[in-house]
Amino acid sequence: MEETKTLSQRILKELLDLAKIFVICFVIVFILTHYVAKPIRVEGSSMYPTLQDGQLGITNVFAVKFQNVSRFDVVIVYNEERGEHWVKRVIGVPGDTVESKDDVLKINGKVVDQFFLNQTYVKDMQKEGNFTSDFGPVTLKEDEYWLMGDNRIRSEDSRIHGPFKESELVGKDVLVFFPFNEFQYVHNTGD
Repeated sequence: MEETKTLSQRILKELLDLAKIFVICFVIVFILTHYVAKPIRVEGSSMYPTLQDGQLGITNVFAVKFQNVSRFDVVIVYNEERGEHWVKRVIGVPGDTVESKDDVLKINGKVVDQFFLNQTYVKDMQKEGNFTSDFGPVTLKEDEYWLMGDNRIRSEDSRIHGPFKESELVGKDVLVFFPFNEFQYVHNTGD
């Protein structure tokens, strides 16, 4: 009888220890994915050739919550209407006036060099027409960002949905880790 009681006490202790481990792991994963880094999967071709469909990576959640988001940063935005996370590039920041006409991007009335675009790809796509559809001018409010994909011809972005709110940004920069041969860190290389 004593042996059975001791055995059931050990089993109960083991189960409680296991439950503690699960709770601790859950809390750690929750904190990491909400305040440090969030796993992402690139879906579609809107950021091609910068990012490829199917790539897996992580994005910096901390940077969006506690640092500035700058023009030309790559960000993850949550589109509530579609219930999807999208990878896009910040073109306009709060207070900017953005517009594009005949493939010329202007921010606050000045022509902007889009150094982050693959110029060979852009030239190939321009054989079919404008790479960036005309829009604007649009003046952004203090909590709005103008986001576009690097593959303008195949990107559903601010040109369709309008500006995105700061609260919709969930991550900044992307560290691609799969496929392994496509390992890269995609971030703003200058403003």
